[in-house]
Amino acid sequence: MTSDKSNNNDFVCETFVIGPLATNCYVLYDEKTHKGVLLDPAAHDPNIEEYIKERNIDVEYTINTHGHADHITGNAVFGFPILIHQLDEACLQDPVKSLSVFSGADVEGTSAARLLQDGDIIEVGEMKLEIIHTPGHTPGGISVKCGNIIFSGDTLFFEGIGRTDLPGGDTKTLLDAINDKLMVFPDDVRVLPGHGPETTIGHERQNNPFL
Repeated sequence: MTSDKSNNNDFVCETFVIGPLATNCYVLYDEKTHKGVLLDPAAHDPNIEEYIKERNIDVEYTINTHGHADHITGNAVFGFPILIHQLDEACLQDPVKSLSVFSGADVEGTSAARLLQDGDIIEVGEMKLEIIHTPGHTPGGISVKCGNIIFSGDTLFFEGIGRTDLPGGDTKTLLDAINDKLMVFPDDVRVLPGHGPETTIGHERQNNPFL
């Protein structure tokens, strides 16, 4: 469990590692209002439902950091309104763009409740989630900043970066996004990625071989 009480934020984040590619799915909620969001549901997981129910969390949105199958397969089953960047919207319906046709994932088509753009602020309870467009892994890849935490999707990993050899990927675009949009934050900002362990901006600044 991750919590952040800096900058007057009182929120809790629980991580669930689910799906065949061990995707980090996050439930993030405001302790005062119990309103929350679900990030990147790779698949349906009853443990997530139980967690939400036990803590009486009012999940307002599912936020997809990008449109690949290992981040959207659970969208339809959970049934929360979906937020995704406008450039990845087609992934919600197109099995080629989501790569589900290649991975064998059974992704039920869904529609976005809202299309996101760089700089959008999503208010959930007393939380403010800042949308940072970080393309390169996909055209519509985003990172989501809340307090001192960045949910980086498949943009930035612990000592690594997202793949760029898949359709829509571009290495220069990804590196530019990381350097221009993420490395501007202080060293102590925590990074919770779409796969693998968490890290910090400072650690990646010093140790990421791609940067």
